[in-house]
Amino acid sequence: MSAVFFQAEGVSQQDGWRLRHLLRAPHRLAFFLATVVLMASAAWWALVQFDRLAGLGLPYAVMPTLTHAAVMTLGFIPLFFAGFLFTAGPRWLNVDPPSAEEVLPALGAQAAGWLLWLAGAHTHWVVACGGLMGVAWGLASVTVRFVRLLATSPSHERLHAKAIATALVVGCACVAGLGVSVALSQPALGIAFVETALWGFVVAVYVTVAHRMIPFFTSNAVPMADTWRPNWVLALLLGTAAFEAATVWIELFVTSSGAWMGKRAIVEISAGSLLAWLAFRWGLVQSLKIRLLAMLHLGFVWLGIGLVLGGITRVAGVFAASPVLPLAWLHAVTMGCLGSLMLAMVTRVSCGHSGRSLVADNLVWTLFWVLQAAVLLRIAAAMSAAPVQALLLLAAVVWCGVMIAWGLRYASWWGRPRADGREG
Repeated sequence: MSAVFFQAEGVSQQDGWRLRHLLRAPHRLAFFLATVVLMASAAWWALVQFDRLAGLGLPYAVMPTLTHAAVMTLGFIPLFFAGFLFTAGPRWLNVDPPSAEEVLPALGAQAAGWLLWLAGAHTHWVVACGGLMGVAWGLASVTVRFVRLLATSPSHERLHAKAIATALVVGCACVAGLGVSVALSQPALGIAFVETALWGFVVAVYVTVAHRMIPFFTSNAVPMADTWRPNWVLALLLGTAAFEAATVWIELFVTSSGAWMGKRAIVEISAGSLLAWLAFRWGLVQSLKIRLLAMLHLGFVWLGIGLVLGGITRVAGVFAASPVLPLAWLHAVTMGCLGSLMLAMVTRVSCGHSGRSLVADNLVWTLFWVLQAAVLLRIAAAMSAAPVQALLLLAAVVWCGVMIAWGLRYASWWGRPRADGREG
């Protein structure tokens, strides 16, 4: 197994893993810290599910559902974003990238803050809020740095960067709102801020990057594929994310009537169907021959599936006069789309910026499909007729296993010199 984890073109185990190599490039440091938070949160959630099933009696100072939602939405993903934005972002904007040393305080504050958040969830809400303060400062620092890159850019094509900068601001506001909610003992309000961050920040960044990169990657790898990404498609993607963010507050403070749910269902089913069509227009079928490209396309498909499932859920809820599968569609979006695209994009960047071939080898390809199984298990657990807690535990354990195996594999790369001997 160790040979699989460390095998690389021109790199041997004797080259040695060193912390100092994480400072060779921003993506190394950001991805490593993101992976630490990812593995910690995955193991923690599996433990919580085991506690619920076995009755270990773990103490909780913060509602575990809120703790889970926050760290899975705002924990590791923005750190992965930072690694990508300070690697690809400067190329988009034609500016010099920051060094890893320059972004270390901001990234370190976020990683340490989320570990404190998990610790505070079982000890005291003040500890959890202290962690969020570090997260808020770190994310704000990343946002300011990226906005400065955008402001100094001579490039005329800054639409995607502007969209991402706007989403980062939304993310900062939501982290601050989450902290206030915990301090005021208002978990429902905290969940609302997390869900707003999911759509207004995380999904917004994902679809912006997808709009720019998936057609580009596909056209480079698949014959006869074109780089088709009109701006109206980006407007559709961001508009869908903004709509879902707005629904959080509409249903919290205005209405959650059957008439509103019907209207929301129409929007979601329509948007999800359009996204399914978009996946095929971007070359889904052709991409299946190339593993790494297929991972990107299949991950994007989950977004359309999730939205359609969400619309169906709301229609069923109107007729049943109660919520039906309220979390199934959400996990199709989060675990299915965001989890799969995270695996695919970070793998691609790690391969390309470590001097290795842009391929998904047998290990990564297997982990990707095991992740799909975890998504299906979590969706199944949302069905009231299923043995919910056992399925929740199984889904959490499979997710945890995938993320630890994947994280250890690439963490072993980020702490080593490039395989081709180049800098970075």
